[in-house]
Amino acid sequence: MVFNSLQFLVFFLVVTLWFFRLKNQKNRILLLLVASCYFYMSFIPVYILILGGTIIVDYFAGIQIEKNEGYARKTWLILSLIANIGTLAVFKYYNFFLDNLHSGLLVFNKQVDLPFLKMALPIGLSFHTFQAMSYTIEVYRKKQMAERNFIIYSLYVMFYPQLVAGPIERPQNILPQLHQFRPVNYDNIKEGISRMCWGFFKKSVIADRLAMVVDYTHLHISTTSSLTLFISAILYSFQIYCDFSGYSDIAIGAAKVMNIQLMENFNQPYLSKNISSFWANWHISLSGWFRDYLYIPLGGNRKGNLRRKLNVFIVFILSGLWHGANRTFLLWGLLHGILVVFMPNKTSTDKKSGLKILWNCFAILVNFLLVTILWIFFRSENIHHAFQYIKKMATFSSGANYTGIDKIELLFSFLLILILIIREKLLPKHYIKKNNLFYLYTISMIAICYYFGVFVENQFIYFQF
Repeated sequence: MVFNSLQFLVFFLVVTLWFFRLKNQKNRILLLLVASCYFYMSFIPVYILILGGTIIVDYFAGIQIEKNEGYARKTWLILSLIANIGTLAVFKYYNFFLDNLHSGLLVFNKQVDLPFLKMALPIGLSFHTFQAMSYTIEVYRKKQMAERNFIIYSLYVMFYPQLVAGPIERPQNILPQLHQFRPVNYDNIKEGISRMCWGFFKKSVIADRLAMVVDYTHLHISTTSSLTLFISAILYSFQIYCDFSGYSDIAIGAAKVMNIQLMENFNQPYLSKNISSFWANWHISLSGWFRDYLYIPLGGNRKGNLRRKLNVFIVFILSGLWHGANRTFLLWGLLHGILVVFMPNKTSTDKKSGLKILWNCFAILVNFLLVTILWIFFRSENIHHAFQYIKKMATFSSGANYTGIDKIELLFSFLLILILIIREKLLPKHYIKKNNLFYLYTISMIAICYYFGVFVENQFIYFQF
C-alpha cells in the first residue's frame, strides 16, 4: 500500500476517523498498532514475523538493560544489536557479500557454487531497524526509560506513517506522545492535511513526471545527447528530492492529524553552500543517527584531524551501504565523504551585500552540481553504467534529444520545479489559519494532483532501503 494510491486514502480516512471516535488512549494505541500491522502486511505479509521477532527481542532487552549494570547490561545491548544488525545483514547484505566473494574467486579462476538466497528485501528494513536500535542504545545510555507497555513499544517501531521510509525517530520524541491522550485539535488537522497535500503534489505531480525523463535516458545512454543526459541528471536531483521529501511530508502530515509530531527530515538541502551543509539538511534523521551513534562514539573530532577524517570516511561509507547492497552506493558514500573532508566550507566574508549574494549563489550552484553528479552513481544499476553516463555527458556529443516526453511536458516540468523552489523558500510553513483559505487550498491541491499527477506503478524510491 503506497501513499499515492486510492487504497491508502481510504485506509487513512477510516483509521483517522476511528482514532478520534475512541475516548481513551489504550484503545487508540491498539487501533494504530493493528492498522500499522495491516499497512505493513499489505506489501509482503509473512515479513511481519521478522519485524515482530525483533520487536520482542528489543522490548525485553530494553527492560533488562535498565535493570542491570556492568557486564550484564552491556550483554543485553549487544544481544539487541545482534538481533537487529543480523536481520539486516541476512536480508540485505548476504547475497551482496556472496556476489563480491564470487567475483573475487573468479579473479583466481575458481568457480564455486555459493548458497545465494532467493528472497525479497523486507520493505523499510533499514529504517525500522535503525529506529529500534536507537531505543536500546538510549536505554543503555540512561537517556530513556525502558518502555514496559509492549503495545506502545511495538507502535513506536511500527507506526505506519513513518514505518517504511522514516523519519527515523528517537524514543524520547515518540514514546511520551504515545502515552498522552489528546483531544481533537483542528489546527493540527488543518496543518497535517495541508502538508499531506503538498507531499502528494511533490510525489505524483513532480517526481513521477520527472521519472519518465530520467528512466528513459538511463535506458538509452548511448543514443541520447550529452545535453539531454545533463538535463536528466538535474531532473533526477529534483525527482529524488520530491519523491523522498514528499513521502516525509505525507508521513509528518498524517501523524500531525492524529496529534503526533514527527521530526523534520528535510530543510531545503539544495540551497546548501557545501556538502556538509547539504547533509545537515538532507535526510536529517539519518544524518543525526550516524552522528550520534557512530561518528561521536568513534571519537568525532576529539582525537585530532586525521582521526576526524577517518571517522567521516567510515560514516559515509556505511551510509552508502545503508542505502543499498550495491557497489554504486558504496562509491556514492565514499565520494561524499571525500567532499566533506577536502571541500572547503568557507562562506563569503565580504561586507558588501551584493558580492556576498553573488558568492553565496555561486557556492549553492557548485554544490548543487556536485550533488547532482554524485546522484548519477545513486541512480545507476552498476558502476560501469554510472561512468558511461558521466563520460557521455562530458563529451558534449550529439544524439537523440528525445526524453520520453514532449517539449511542452519538459517545459512544464521545469515550471513545476520553479514553483517547488519558490513555494518552499517563501512559504515553508503548512498551517493555514483561515478556514475558507484552507478549504480552497485543499480542494485545489486535490484537483491538481488528480488532473496533473502521474499515476503509475512507481513506489517511493526509498522503499527499497
